[in-house]
Amino acid sequence: MRICLIGAGNVATQLGIALREKGHQIVQVWSQTSKSAARLSEILKAPYTTELNSLVSDAEIYILAVKDYAIEPILASHNWGQNLVVHTAGSIPISVFEDHCTNFGVFYPFQTFSVNKKVSFDNLPLCIEANSKKNLNNLFKLASTLSYFVRQYDSVQRQQLHLAAVFACNFVNHLYFVGNELLEEKGIAFEILIPLILETASKVISQNPKSAQTGPAVRNDEVTLNKHLELLKDKPDLQTIYNQISKRIIETYK
Repeated sequence: MRICLIGAGNVATQLGIALREKGHQIVQVWSQTSKSAARLSEILKAPYTTELNSLVSDAEIYILAVKDYAIEPILASHNWGQNLVVHTAGSIPISVFEDHCTNFGVFYPFQTFSVNKKVSFDNLPLCIEANSKKNLNNLFKLASTLSYFVRQYDSVQRQQLHLAAVFACNFVNHLYFVGNELLEEKGIAFEILIPLILETASKVISQNPKSAQTGPAVRNDEVTLNKHLELLKDKPDLQTIYNQISKRIIETYK
């Protein structure tokens, strides 16, 4: 397909690379800044622009891979005609298109992305939604060239999926950061946690997260819990987090 990629951040970069590798043609890249547009243009070997009124008119699909707050202003700033326009956001409903486009949908890659770390799309969940059967079929065909894991979810389901991802990915990563800070205070390298992190992640692949839970809270080990809270006496914010999560675990396994 001939694709116009709107955005040049983490998602746009990884998605653009994956699309190009599967034989799709990135006919144009747009970004607000010439620096980011030129960077991705060089990677994808595609022309770029920083002006919405200079977007090509003959792409088969326009993919908005931009920050959530930028989606509606971009939609409102261009005449999309009959072109198929999609966004890649997990938490933005499909209704955002209704006053701006005739053919529209959602193409949501369910993964965490970084500009400099290449991601394999082969088994990456791609969540699609569209305002017509024809548009949905086109998105399914495009998604199927990238991944074996394509699902149709409506906006309500996708928002819940995004919420779950914040707990399972973003919050967990911040807790890695907290763990690293605690270790650094005592001169311990973060690498000692890596086997534990990998084993924990591995277990939830083969069993339900509820049955995989371990630790002092699941045993309601008050002695250990209180020792940990004492160690955090100079960090009241971490005490609160520790206490709230522990109580949630205790209640779950009563």
